[in-house]
Order: sequence, then C-alpha cells, then structure tokens
Amino acid sequence: MRDTALSLTAVSKVLPNGRSLFDGLDLHLAAGEHVAVRGESGVGKSTLLNIIAGLDSADAGSVRVAGRDLSTRDEAARTALRRDAIGFVFQAFHVLPHLSLAQNVAFPLILQGRSRAPALVRAGELLDAVGLGDRRRSYPKELSGGELQRVAIARALVHEPALILADEPTGNLDPDTAATIMGLLTQAVRTRGAAMLLVTHSVAAAATADRRLLLTARGLVPGDD
Repeated sequence: MRDTALSLTAVSKVLPNGRSLFDGLDLHLAAGEHVAVRGESGVGKSTLLNIIAGLDSADAGSVRVAGRDLSTRDEAARTALRRDAIGFVFQAFHVLPHLSLAQNVAFPLILQGRSRAPALVRAGELLDAVGLGDRRRSYPKELSGGELQRVAIARALVHEPALILADEPTGNLDPDTAATIMGLLTQAVRTRGAAMLLVTHSVAAAATADRRLLLTARGLVPGDD
C-alpha cells in the first residue's frame, strides 16, 4: 500500500462575505498519484491549493501533508513544511526579480541549507529539463510569461518534494511546450514517488492525470474522462 501524501478530511471554508466554498470536503492522494481538479472560475480551486499549502486556513476539518497535520503547526512550522515537502507552481509565477533564473530555481535548496555551488548545479539541470538551460544567467525581466512559467515549474521540482501543487501550470504556454511541461511534471510523479494535485481548465492537461475531479458547490465529484 502506498503512503498517503495528502489527506483532507471534512474541510470547510467560508468566505468573509458568508459564502461557503467547501463544506465537508474530503480528498486523499497516495504517493505517486496524479489528480487533476477542474471547475468553473470562482469555485475555489486556488483557495483549495492555498489551504493545502498552509497559505490559508480551513474553517473546519483537517489537512495532512506527508503525514503532518497543518492544523497543529504554527506559521514557522508551516513554512518549514512548505520548504521541505511541497513544490508549488503558482499562476502568478512569484519569481524574484533581483535573482538570475538559476538563483531563482536554486532558492528552495538554499532555504534548506544546501551549499550554494551544488544548488546552482541542480538548478541548471532543472532549467535544462524545461528548455531554459542557456538562459540560466538571465533575469526574469528578460523572459516572456511562458518562459517564467517554466522557471516556476523548475523551482517547484528542484528539491524533489513529496507533494506538487500546480495551479494552471500550462496556462501561459503554447500547446507543444505545455505537453513537454506536463510530461516533466508527470515524470516527477512517476519516477520520484511525488503526488501531484493539478488545478487546471485545460482538458489536455487534466487528461494526463490518474483521476479527474470536478470542484463544485457540492464539493469534489468525479470529473469527465
């Protein structure tokens, strides 16, 4: 039986205006499993990822990542858990403008206390994998939106996390590059035993998943195959 990388039990979230996003939501991902979540805009897909990452809090229920319960941890412990166990691909990239691409990708390793030189070597390997190896000394302002998305994906994978959270990772990419990136993410799941929760509007991206779910006002339901 595979280890559980992510477990959400009876998770509820109410917005400040009183609207309920989730009520009693359950979701479980095994190590090495890839699950895609689709849903209409505003239904709470990004909020769900933020709750899993400990960037937002649920109003009820429990969230466990790699066996660790977020609800029992303070902000410093949540930050450490994100640093060590989670790779997050944000829609807005969140690259650091004053760092080169290699430095951006190496940043999670530096935060873990890794030595700078091997961290930059590892970052270069990931930039090669996303097709940006010859741009490693460039800065974010020199890149297109699609290229920045690839940098964000390389950074999310560099520390070999137990759980990958991907928020529209192919949203700024052309179809060919999107297919390459999904292949890279899927490879991380298959070969390294990471679990991945993918939030996407893309039918093609969702088709790569082991399970496809739809987030609705009623919670998570099986999606169309």
